[in-house]
Amino acid sequence: MTSTGQDSTTTRQRRSRHNLNSPPRDSSIVSKPGVKGAGLRSSPKLAEVKKKGRMKKLSQPAEQDLVVGLQGLDLNLEAKTLPGTGLVFDEQLNEFHCLWDDSFPEGPERLHAIKEQLIREGLMDRCVSFQARFAEKEELMLVHSLEYIDLMETTQYMNEGELRILADTYDSVYLHPNSYTCACLASGSVLRLVDAVLGAEIQNGMAIIRPPGHHAQHSLMDGYCMFNHVAVAARYAQVKHRIQRVLIVDWDVHHGQGTQFTFDQDPSVLYFSIHRYEQGRFWPHLKASNWSTIGFGQGQGYTINVPWNQVGMRDADYIAAFLRVLLPVSLEFQPQLVLVAAGFDALQGDPKGEMATTPAGFAQLTHLLMGLAGGRLILSLEGGYNLRSLAEGVSASLHTLLGDPCPMLESPGAPCASALSSLSCTLEALEPFWETLMRSDDTLEGVHVEGYNVEEEEEGPWPPQALPILMWPVLQARTGLVYDQRMMDHYNLWDNQHPEIPQRISRIMCRLEELGLAGRCLILPARPATDAELLTCHSAEYVGRLRATEKMKTRELHRESASFESIYICPSTFACAQLATGASCCLVEAVLAGEVLNGVAVVRPPGHHAEHDAACGFCFFNSVAVAARHAQAISGHALRILIVDWDVHHGNGTQHIFEEDPSVLYISLHRYDHGTFFPMGIEGASNQVGRSAGTGFTVNVAWNGPRVGDAEYLAAWHRLVLPIAYEFNPELVLVSAGFDAAWRDPLGGCQLSPEGYAHLTHLLMGLAGGRIILILEGGYNLTSVSDSMAACTRTLLGDPPPLLTLSRPPLSGALASITETIQVHRRYWRSLRATKVEDKEGPFSSTSVTEEAIQPANPGSTERLTTLEGSNLDAGMGKATPAPSVQESTPAQTNSETAVAQLTKDQSQEAATGGATLDQTTSEAATLDQTTSEKPVGGAELIQTTQASRANNQTPPTSPARGAISQISHSPLVGNLRTLELGSKTQEAPESQIAEEERLLGETAGGQDIDDSMQAFGGTDQATFYAVTPLPWCPHLAAVCPIPEGGLDVTQPCQECGALQENWACLSCYEVYCSRYVNAHMLQHHESSGHPLVLSYVDLSTWCYGCQAYVHHQALLDVKNIAHQNKFGEDMPHSH
Repeated sequence: MTSTGQDSTTTRQRRSRHNLNSPPRDSSIVSKPGVKGAGLRSSPKLAEVKKKGRMKKLSQPAEQDLVVGLQGLDLNLEAKTLPGTGLVFDEQLNEFHCLWDDSFPEGPERLHAIKEQLIREGLMDRCVSFQARFAEKEELMLVHSLEYIDLMETTQYMNEGELRILADTYDSVYLHPNSYTCACLASGSVLRLVDAVLGAEIQNGMAIIRPPGHHAQHSLMDGYCMFNHVAVAARYAQVKHRIQRVLIVDWDVHHGQGTQFTFDQDPSVLYFSIHRYEQGRFWPHLKASNWSTIGFGQGQGYTINVPWNQVGMRDADYIAAFLRVLLPVSLEFQPQLVLVAAGFDALQGDPKGEMATTPAGFAQLTHLLMGLAGGRLILSLEGGYNLRSLAEGVSASLHTLLGDPCPMLESPGAPCASALSSLSCTLEALEPFWETLMRSDDTLEGVHVEGYNVEEEEEGPWPPQALPILMWPVLQARTGLVYDQRMMDHYNLWDNQHPEIPQRISRIMCRLEELGLAGRCLILPARPATDAELLTCHSAEYVGRLRATEKMKTRELHRESASFESIYICPSTFACAQLATGASCCLVEAVLAGEVLNGVAVVRPPGHHAEHDAACGFCFFNSVAVAARHAQAISGHALRILIVDWDVHHGNGTQHIFEEDPSVLYISLHRYDHGTFFPMGIEGASNQVGRSAGTGFTVNVAWNGPRVGDAEYLAAWHRLVLPIAYEFNPELVLVSAGFDAAWRDPLGGCQLSPEGYAHLTHLLMGLAGGRIILILEGGYNLTSVSDSMAACTRTLLGDPPPLLTLSRPPLSGALASITETIQVHRRYWRSLRATKVEDKEGPFSSTSVTEEAIQPANPGSTERLTTLEGSNLDAGMGKATPAPSVQESTPAQTNSETAVAQLTKDQSQEAATGGATLDQTTSEAATLDQTTSEKPVGGAELIQTTQASRANNQTPPTSPARGAISQISHSPLVGNLRTLELGSKTQEAPESQIAEEERLLGETAGGQDIDDSMQAFGGTDQATFYAVTPLPWCPHLAAVCPIPEGGLDVTQPCQECGALQENWACLSCYEVYCSRYVNAHMLQHHESSGHPLVLSYVDLSTWCYGCQAYVHHQALLDVKNIAHQNKFGEDMPHSH
């Protein structure tokens, strides 16, 4: 599948234009004589290091690969904390006003009101002050014509009459003898901040200037504006600082047509404007302000307009526009600098805008932008004509730039139907140009929700309300950190290879200390949870049962462990679990008391699988759940709490504890694999929404395959998690922070990066007044878990999230999972309801229609015609002329092609996680004819040819994997990956044939579906190869019994039918039976006996029925070696 209106070639070309190494595309940019490009010195980009790491051999150990990939990356340098926020405020900017109209809204009193507010709140002293400077003519000429600049310069010497005559030749302007001087000073103020931000003097900044600038055009004064400050700043950054991609965000209530016309053919500048339009009835009355204008030529898709078609739009509408449109596109565009045309005339009470946003809403918008471009963000004042609203809006944004938490929104609600209509139109126009906006095949534009009628929704305009008085907390410390080394006393007495090891937390703390992060936190002492705290989520009988394990002997502990699912218990387990839960409660107390703003709990054992009366999946007490109840208890009311669980496994325990409680919103994103991934069953399905009063407050995003990474999680955040979270408006956010979805984790098979986790954390920090606590759950690669927690901690401390490069668009299967959850929850959350839009744009009209019935999208019929209408303003004459219409249609569906992976002999002989390499004649990775029985090779890799091209349904439609490293899959808790759905939408082979091929790819003894541990390679009309990576551990290894005294006979026939081919030995009773492809007697033996592990006498691989996966572990080496000796007369070549 390709993006609508865009074939795969065009998409690849579009993405290539975002390449860091490509020069700015505007040929008119010429370096100013005497100005040298001062490129910033930096350490190697993490994305480049990771790309090189992905090109390494399949055989390289995962841990070593990750460490090597991080070499050369100076995390201390990359994470350097810059001095703070720059501020330019110059009293000279008040030395002009309208000579002939004292009531003109753009006057000196605007800056006076702002200054008083900033002094009152102590903000000016907290900023790094910069002296304003005048912009040079050469700098202004980056955007404006010399003739126009010279004309404006002559206004210094005109009398009032001459000034008025000249002003009347333009639209909505006045001139004063000091207008030119002040406009030059205003532009130069923004340029000074550009130098400071890109020169690493400060992190971000704000220019409090006048006159505004975003309406000014190449040779035209317009709408109070003489020079276009943000446009000049963007070009200046490109010329002087060699910045290649600039994002301009214009949230002024008026469309910044001057900025748009400057860049509408330039793909190096992404322009986003959100403004009042009312089908063209609002100034500047241009069709070019509508959603259909998206740029021209190479600049198509780089102009984004979100037009509001009614007054009274609120914070929820603006936030929705950022989440649904701006942030996804910006992450794909990868700006290196963000400039904001920061008008505050959309605030409540503004006479021009007539909107209903609040200062807290603009704090939220500022916070969302701070996650882009490594935090390099500059706000340049534009409009705003209610003096109180303007002053408070500027103050709120400046507070946020300084790192203060965003105030809670008083009435967040959900976007109105008119806003959703505008957003749908904008997305429709942009989708062909941005892969991140791609929708899954079954996305519905409109959905009829029972009991819901869009016409019954509360619609604007809403009556004006008094602006809320914002309270900014004064904190002793920002981030609390709780850790206790005693939690390392919980360990596995029987298996030193178990993934949940004590070193998990010690490595995290070492990393935090190494990066200087622990020293920046307030260290809080841990304490054991009290019985009263534990009993808020667990039964007294269960607590007593765990306490009794403290005095048990080793054999009793083993028996007690076996009574739970995926659990080990030692004498210190109860104390450690009690301490982990108590530590989480300590952090809650510190946050709610205002001692710290946010916090991190580095604790173990994990907790989110723990049920009311049972341990499960490494978990004993549900720390997050107990912490939530503790927060409600000490606050004295049913505090609204959001629990986000990003552990790769579904938090079944947390879900069950709160499934009837509407005061706790539980959102989990996890591997589900159609119910086969731990904890298995239907509990983690998208249709599990809670019960009784809690219906709708359980939200499950169920990934049905591996390789889910940054792109997918951020898509879920933008489309689902944050819209619901803002509507819920939590008072506290708790994160079940498992890091087993991280790149190279041995259990998760996913690909989240530390940078990705940092961005997820940053986005959540806008909620609940910044009160957010991360509590460690899973994460079993010591490097991944420590780097990921360090990235999150750095973000909580207020450092901007690191630059994040998305190497591919979201996987189609993952988008389907997100869409499925959205469809389930539309009846509960208004923010998820969409209206199908039928825009009749002529000349200035637009209507929205809600579908009466669900109409599934047809993947084979996706043609669409989009007419792009706009107008170019003739700069010399000031006339609007229609722009040429552009047609975009979707070409015929094309098949994705994937190169065949060329596996070398050495690669095929190496087991991915230490599996034995067998004799080349029998166990080397081989190509097998499709008509034969497929056999797993060496317990490590399966290579198979097929005639039809098939691709994992999670593969990017336009970015097929090329030689990707095989992914690790794992068992009950540890993963249980299976059911890799191949070719569900292909046209090369009939459905029945594909189903048969999938069956043949199944496990030889059991005939299960193809395991997700198989990484596909290949393409259309070429051989397809599958590389299988075994589990490094599984919970059923205890079932392996000692080898019989007589040894093994690999030639032994099936004990049931006497077959001599494809036999397997049960590793519990050592009986021998044939595979499914003979008479399936081993499968029948497993079903009757329950014995989980079997050894293939063909290739000596080991299969676990319980995990539905191949396994290679040290505990299996002895039996494999005996079989190898019997089969080949010698020991295995590699027995480690």
